[in-house]
Amino acid sequence: MPANYQSISKAAWQIRRDLLTMIYEAQSGHPASSLGMTDIFTALFIGKILRHDPKRPEWDKRDYFFLSNGHISPVFYATLARDGYFPKEELKTFRQINSRLQGHPHFTFDLRYKVPGVENSSGPLGQGLSQAAGMAVALKMDKKKNKVFCMMSDGEQQEGQIWEAYQFIIHHQLNNLIGIIDCNNIQISGSVDKTLSLGNLKLKLLSFGFKVLEMNAHDFVDIFAKLELAKNETHKPIMIMAKSVPGKGVSFMENDYKWHGKAPNESEYNQAINELNLKEKASEQ
Repeated sequence: MPANYQSISKAAWQIRRDLLTMIYEAQSGHPASSLGMTDIFTALFIGKILRHDPKRPEWDKRDYFFLSNGHISPVFYATLARDGYFPKEELKTFRQINSRLQGHPHFTFDLRYKVPGVENSSGPLGQGLSQAAGMAVALKMDKKKNKVFCMMSDGEQQEGQIWEAYQFIIHHQLNNLIGIIDCNNIQISGSVDKTLSLGNLKLKLLSFGFKVLEMNAHDFVDIFAKLELAKNETHKPIMIMAKSVPGKGVSFMENDYKWHGKAPNESEYNQAINELNLKEKASEQ
């Protein structure tokens, strides 16, 4: 664990408030998985697991972060803003006309719409891992030591493209790639298990040849330990199965698939913010 644990924890609570405010003001967005992945995003960026520099987004020695499940853009944008990639005031433009903070992150060379820290376009689920694998191969060809991280959802594992990417990654032994799967067991139409069961996902990944780590997505000690272990792996590509609670921190959103892509109304928003404030205070005692 880093010495500045308290500041990292405090940042996570603020990021949760920021992303809920973004979704509430836009009356559009995906709160459940965004809240569930907040602690991991905070560790990656604020906790400096990623080698990166907000003042130099194009730094050639940076680690690359690819977001495949782009609907959790609220937590991504809120984290980037909190880390200094762009002004926090811009979060108010989320999903607005002509805003560069689109519902799903978009990579462009057009400086008017380019979001610092965004490495890939997302939207169609299942595509991000292939994009990340392509970058990992390119880095190996150039004999560079940058790491490539790819965030995915468990629902995405239902996509055939993911399994093609797994074969490609193992064939090329991309030990510079670290995949993180948000295992929250929800998608827009219900639970992942009931929509299209993944069976024993860990066993499947092991059979492909991955080193598989399991993580508690809400325990910073475990998050930092597993991410550091993944970064130090030199032999096999890594897949981290991160067990998370969708809607984490907001009682009426937790483990309810209906909050996958639903914005809160005014009373729900106020209740959510109050709960987060109280839980932050309780965590500091």
